[in-house]
Amino acid sequence: QVQLVESGGGSVQAGGSLRLSCAVTGNIYSTMCMGWFRQVPGKEREKVAHIYTVENTAYTTHADPVKGRFFISQDNAKNAIYLQMNSLKPEDTAMYSCAAEVPSGGSCTDFGYWGQGTQVTVSS
Repeated sequence: QVQLVESGGGSVQAGGSLRLSCAVTGNIYSTMCMGWFRQVPGKEREKVAHIYTVENTAYTTHADPVKGRFFISQDNAKNAIYLQMNSLKPEDTAMYSCAAEVPSGGSCTDFGYWGQGTQVTVSS
């Protein structure tokens, strides 16, 4: 089984930066996809970014609202993924969670393991 624990959230003024971390325990295959999601109360969860690694090559995608501002990365040696968030806006305020793709996945669409989430609040 996989366990994910996020950290790095907090309150920041608009224009500021934060880096979220996600520590991963359990058996994660090199081809597994990892992602960052965010959710605001009353709205459905939104995928922010994902990272997919094949033979030591990482491929990343970022949702349109965060392109150019947020950057997902991973450190396989440390079993962790990160989300660098720059130029934060009030609309980025949300609960951010990291997630891991199910073992039978491969398309970065079926995430079955989730962390507890870390709150990010951006003030204007």
